Amino acid sequence: MRRFAVLATLAFFAALPASAQDEGDVYVGHGISMYGDLKYGPDFTHFEYTDPNAVKGGEIRRSARGTYDNLNPFILRGTPAAGIGSIFDTLMVSSQDEPFAEYGLLAETVEIPDDRSWVAFTLRPEARWHDGTPLTVDDVIWTFETLKADGHPFYRAYYANVVSAEDLGGGKVKFTFDQEGNRELPLIMGQMVVLPKHYYAEHAFAETTLEPPLGSGPYRVASVDAGRSITYERVEDYWGKDLPVNVGQNNFGTVRYDYYRDDSVAVEAFKAHEYDFRLENVSKTWATAYTGPAVNQGLIILEEIVHENPTGMQAFIFNLRRDEFSDPRVREALGYAFDFEWSNQNLFYGQYTRTKSYFSNSELAATGLPSEAELVLLEPYRDQLPPEVFTEVYEPPTSDGSGNIRAGLQTARGLLEEAGWTIQNGVLTGPNGETMEIEILLGNPAFERIVQPFSRNLERLGIKANLRTVDAAQYQNRMDTFDFDMTVEVFGQSQSPGNEQRDFWSSESADIDGGRNVIGIKNPVVDALIDEVIFAEDRESLVTATRALDRVLLWNHYVIPNWHVQVFRVAYWNKFESPEIPPRFGLGINTWWIDPGLATELEEAEEELKE
Repeated sequence: MRRFAVLATLAFFAALPASAQDEGDVYVGHGISMYGDLKYGPDFTHFEYTDPNAVKGGEIRRSARGTYDNLNPFILRGTPAAGIGSIFDTLMVSSQDEPFAEYGLLAETVEIPDDRSWVAFTLRPEARWHDGTPLTVDDVIWTFETLKADGHPFYRAYYANVVSAEDLGGGKVKFTFDQEGNRELPLIMGQMVVLPKHYYAEHAFAETTLEPPLGSGPYRVASVDAGRSITYERVEDYWGKDLPVNVGQNNFGTVRYDYYRDDSVAVEAFKAHEYDFRLENVSKTWATAYTGPAVNQGLIILEEIVHENPTGMQAFIFNLRRDEFSDPRVREALGYAFDFEWSNQNLFYGQYTRTKSYFSNSELAATGLPSEAELVLLEPYRDQLPPEVFTEVYEPPTSDGSGNIRAGLQTARGLLEEAGWTIQNGVLTGPNGETMEIEILLGNPAFERIVQPFSRNLERLGIKANLRTVDAAQYQNRMDTFDFDMTVEVFGQSQSPGNEQRDFWSSESADIDGGRNVIGIKNPVVDALIDEVIFAEDRESLVTATRALDRVLLWNHYVIPNWHVQVFRVAYWNKFESPEIPPRFGLGINTWWIDPGLATELEEAEEELKE
């Protein structure tokens, strides 16, 4: 870091304001990265994965599942509308072809000292709200303080180490941290959405609303059909449209989301061209549903786009707040009831890979036995860790795919007996005479066919397993208050894990309603390893700490890992073009555009199909 800071300071010395020069080793520049150099220099004109000649205009119609009742996505209450984030701007923008780097949007320059104890942003004087009012440092400070005090609980955890926000004059705002060396904090502040202070002087921030809020971003809300659809229109005089971070992006003239309560209905609506673009997450649907004349004639394009994103962890998760899941041997035992190999052959059309890490599809995933560097982190906690952390490579239970998992269930019964659970009169009964009855909560009916075989195998262990599928709003409410026994959850990961790991796994976050530690993990070793991740001094240290954390999470059997796929499965009507170079770490739909010639040809072909 030291070398990077000094070189960067020299590189941008000519642009240094006097105050920054006086503070010693302070980096001042157009962008920041977690580790190492930036890919794009100060004179870059656009991201490589965008096309500056992209055509502007046209309409894209997309789908969303469930419903919505709120246009304020920054509070716990309500279900926010899809796409609402497009009406706001952030201080910086992440590039999608670097592991973790950001470039200025609202901020013209960013300053960071060598010890990363604070970060300062100088705002662009031309930044404007959609009502023409200048966007100021007052807005930034008000946003920060409001999100921490009245925003979603996520923000209190995310900004927990940010102690102050100051107006330094000249359009510069400074955030001071309560610690040094947290490399991610400056980038976290760069991701902050800025909200209009003057607007919320007349509107309640903490209330749900269907009144379109004031923003400063590339889109504004054009129309609202409460709970059924929402349409955004491109802001033609958007103040930031020519910035390098925006060139070639936000190309669609209007973006409409139609809501469907059922995925099968949504797929049929897509095939009838009720909407244009669909990201498919269901293997059976991908394998069987996209058929018909429109597909055969190339009017609907099916494409698998390879990406380099860590796939994170999708899993059946336990709610550790329930007594029956307190013993890790019980959690491990229940893992033998999920027959991935049979499911992949019979339900998923062989499309998936079993997940064996919380950081799959990346160098951050633990492999083999712990390295010497990992052991340095793990040895101090040996007596608090499962012995397998040091002696075995983690592998979830496997089968031959025949559906016969008798051997696995025998292993499961042995683990349950060790934990004091035995089958009495056909029912799994605990050491205090309690019986095991589990509700598996689902928010998507598409998962029922997957969970049912798992449920039947649980019953072979004497467990009464009940599936309960609820609507999206009820599901969210129950997850926010941790009102579940088991469910399916996804923990997304990036190439540079950091402070969000506290939200996922830390003891502190386990008791925060609406927080992301939905499992309820309270493990001091996990807490310590999270700090090792957050305060890693370089990329190598980050990889080491993340792998050590991965092992500890896996061997505590907090989840039953599911599966992942390393491509985006997209279906779209043939009227789009996209840049020649796709982003490495995202789908980049905002970089696509509508080709007028293709759109006309599509319209004519659809008319012929109707005849």
